[in-house]
Amino acid sequence: MLDDRADLRHAARDVGPVAAGMFLLGTSFGLLVVGSGLAWWWAPAFSGIVFAGSAEFLLVAVVGTPLATVAVTTLLVNGRHAFYGLSFPLHRVRGRFARGYAVFALIDEAYALATSRPSDGLTGRRIVAGQVIMHVSWVAGGLTGALAGDRFSLQVPALEFVFTALFVVLATEAVRAGREATGPLLAVACALVARLVAPGEMLLVALGLFVGVLLVRHRLSDRREPAGAQH
Repeated sequence: MLDDRADLRHAARDVGPVAAGMFLLGTSFGLLVVGSGLAWWWAPAFSGIVFAGSAEFLLVAVVGTPLATVAVTTLLVNGRHAFYGLSFPLHRVRGRFARGYAVFALIDEAYALATSRPSDGLTGRRIVAGQVIMHVSWVAGGLTGALAGDRFSLQVPALEFVFTALFVVLATEAVRAGREATGPLLAVACALVARLVAPGEMLLVALGLFVGVLLVRHRLSDRREPAGAQH
């Protein structure tokens, strides 16, 4: 019991600031859901069952589009999660239910926090508790925003740009940390090409094109590396 309480305290300390930010961003998502004409209960439904911030904002934006388009776009947006399992410390989580939930709740923030913590003291209970706290914060934020929007008819201009702005900030910080701007520039180029050739399906085309460009770039870098090593 003491170990359980200690793990819960450590998890709360680990994810506290992130959970607060997720609550606020979830509130904007709830407002967006209601502002898009959907019933308020769609916000906690999306947040509780899907639990993937970018995919949830995407689902609101593509409501009414063909199912195949939604499926492919979601795969391109969240396909990165398939590679998280390669280094996520899932082996520390005990129990079938707990492991299943840990896989389900493996969002970007959970991965970043779990893989950046020292292995000493990083128990399975601490990992799952952190994921539960972030999940509850996200659902609570979405519910709060949806109820506020439904009750008071709040309309926030350009709210759909909130998540785009978040990723712009994250991309900017990544460029500053890695001092490598080729990736973002390629992404912008792919978006411009998609805008020209398929304005109606810009997101899907841009994502597919960017994935293809990254694969080609990776293949070319692998071919050049042995030649550089010989020198």
